[in-house]
Amino acid sequence: MLLMEMAGRRKNLNATIEKSSQIYFPTWAFDQLSDGKDIKIGDATDEEEKIIKKMIIVALWCIQMKPSDCPSMNKAVEMLEGEIESLEMPPKPFLYPQQTPEVVHGDNSSTTSVVTKLNQTLC
Repeated sequence: MLLMEMAGRRKNLNATIEKSSQIYFPTWAFDQLSDGKDIKIGDATDEEEKIIKKMIIVALWCIQMKPSDCPSMNKAVEMLEGEIESLEMPPKPFLYPQQTPEVVHGDNSSTTSVVTKLNQTLC
């Protein structure tokens, strides 16, 4: 999240922002990038905007709710050092674990187990 705040030059959650679509910055940034739009940050140069975009994509990977989707620290550094063209977009980030699509396999015990593990990971 710190990487996201540094790149966006703002807090990730801002309930007082005028546009409701921008309240949770990671979701807004994901939507912008997925739609092929640039993320304009103040008076950033073209080279700085490229670095900011790379930082945001890596940050989006690092805040995934599913631990298997999160890169290792070595992989995150590798992505930051690499070319932006080689980066893939991660799954859309969610503000709350409840927003993630729920996968139910047979009985509820496996779902409960996954939710419990997720909550333990987040705390």
